[in-house]
Amino acid sequence: MSVTAGSGFAERFGWPDLLARPLAIGHRGASAHVRENTLASFARASDLGAQMWELDVQMTRDGVPVVSHDDHLLRVFGMDARISTLNAADLASIAGIEVPTFAEVAALARERSAGLYVELKAAGAGPAAWRELESHGQSFAVLGSFDTDFVRKLRDAGCPFPLSVLVPLGADPFAAASDCDADIVHLCWERGGERPQELVTGELLERARDASLAVVLWHEERPPVIADLVRLPVLGICSDRPELLRSAMDEAA
Repeated sequence: MSVTAGSGFAERFGWPDLLARPLAIGHRGASAHVRENTLASFARASDLGAQMWELDVQMTRDGVPVVSHDDHLLRVFGMDARISTLNAADLASIAGIEVPTFAEVAALARERSAGLYVELKAAGAGPAAWRELESHGQSFAVLGSFDTDFVRKLRDAGCPFPLSVLVPLGADPFAAASDCDADIVHLCWERGGERPQELVTGELLERARDASLAVVLWHEERPPVIADLVRLPVLGICSDRPELLRSAMDEAA
């Protein structure tokens, strides 16, 4: 990433000065090492060099934003229950269930000087996250979703944070960005074969630059792929293993 591109984005959104390289984004924290989307996972991500944490926000039945990729607790915790059917106090009281509130994660990010890359999973999550961040003057954050309607509603409401549209493999990132007036296209192309980096063509990057769109790349854990990704002029790269990103960035410097 050029110094100009990074500095311009940081200045525009009130972020701290960015280095002349992509941001290392811990995917659900350091989820290769610690249970995903937990306070321990986010803290570990910072310990391993992540500058920003990717996290997922669901809503409890009583409207409290909490951090979990799934509404259903079965995959991660082995419990047949849904966050959306539980009040926040009930969720917090269940032994063995580590689902932090968004407020708790945001507070930890302030303590660690980490950015938050927030994927919105439920209706109402965007405004709730916006309110929490703004109440603490916490500007180092992105709000985004696969759901372009979530992103468009934030744009129409005047959200001051950079907005990201997550783009699955095979979809047109520029059409998605146009649908919701996003600032960032987040290419979720980790399943794009053995060399997904080849999908991030010079033409795509040039078109993004011309459209004033920043680019964030998928979560990647393959060292040979990461070695190529860190050389691209993108805003950030996600990984379950942020230490691999930082190591590759140091080698490429």
